[in-house]
Amino acid sequence: MTRTLTHTVTTGLDGSRESRAAAEWAAREAGLLGLPLKLVHVREPVPAPMAQAPLLGAETSQHWTERVPREAAEGIRARHPGLDVSSVQLSGRPADALAEEARDAELLVLGSRGLSGIGGFLVGSVGLSVVARTERPVVLVRAGREAADEHEKDPAGIPSAATAYLPVVLGLDVESPDGELIAFAFAAAARRGTGLRVVHGWNVPPSYAYGLSADLELHGSLARAETVALCEALRPWRRKFPDVDVVENSHYGTPAAHLVDVSREASLVVVGRRVRRGAVGAHIGPVTHAVLHHCAAPVAVVPHH
Repeated sequence: MTRTLTHTVTTGLDGSRESRAAAEWAAREAGLLGLPLKLVHVREPVPAPMAQAPLLGAETSQHWTERVPREAAEGIRARHPGLDVSSVQLSGRPADALAEEARDAELLVLGSRGLSGIGGFLVGSVGLSVVARTERPVVLVRAGREAADEHEKDPAGIPSAATAYLPVVLGLDVESPDGELIAFAFAAAARRGTGLRVVHGWNVPPSYAYGLSADLELHGSLARAETVALCEALRPWRRKFPDVDVVENSHYGTPAAHLVDVSREASLVVVGRRVRRGAVGAHIGPVTHAVLHHCAAPVAVVPHH
């Protein structure tokens, strides 16, 4: 039987700070898209010995798991009047259940946890597993992320959700520019009424690697060629989205560090993941992996073939 999209923005919810931040982001995005929001709470089966314990009995566990999505849905309805909000409870392994839910969603939103010390964020095994397995876009939102963080500060320098959105950032490989990935980024910028900043990283062919630092003319020639390739890849999308202001950044080297850097002034970072089927199994590329773990802004991973 053919599956059809239910056209919802779906978010995983477990009561944690990161999942609450993800649910709030998902509610805002559902409002921008004009789609319903679906909250998914996955309860892992309790082992029999634990289920018999007084504090983890079936009644107590069931009461808690029913309360989490119910209270979350009530809160989101109050903060987002007019938004169609539903919730569902599932039983099983969270990664499996969320990957299955993503198949029928327009977008799946999950939370990621912030790390103290030198910085960075922890996506977690569930998030990475879902990102690697699903063929629908998945957005990772860090704990503590608020609406004002995605907007420019007001004239007094105070964070505000009433100001214009910060730009959307797209990481793009011009050797195989995928239409779904580019369209997702342009559409995200268009519905936010903001610009799109496209980041492309390039490296020299191995045959040129030695002695390139001394050949500035060759380096400049390669840089110009990559800039032209980036411009050509975006040309048809500029025509489709004429109101989106596009800034192109072509840099020598891997784009991961630059994407992480510009994410500090972005409302959303968009990266791709090539879908691979075969003996190697699910795969997240090194750039996407680095961006997921270190970007401050929400990160959308768009799978493509």
